[in-house]
Amino acid sequence: MKYRKVTFFKNYFQDFFDKQSLKVKTKIVWTFELIEDLQRVPETYLKHLENTEGLYEIRVQVASDIFRIFCFFDEGKLIVVANSFQKKTQKTPKKEIEMALKIKREYEDSK
Repeated sequence: MKYRKVTFFKNYFQDFFDKQSLKVKTKIVWTFELIEDLQRVPETYLKHLENTEGLYEIRVQVASDIFRIFCFFDEGKLIVVANSFQKKTQKTPKKEIEMALKIKREYEDSK
């Protein structure tokens, strides 16, 4: 039984995904499946971003490479994937968060 459905809006995520190595792609897909299948997803994999309206980050780590995939919920069970990036600093870059919020607004406006 799946608790959630991961879905994509436009090609924001696909462009990033296409550029990744097979190892990274495999781990991203594995993480998406985990998020769909687990009733309670550990924060290691899915975490709410503080001070944002419903923005979450899917966390993927492959060896020492860390990736963040922004997403938000729609109707509780649907996870819409926005943009993503490779994390190289402690703090998540503000421009990445702003981009994710812009995509979220665009998604809501398109409904």
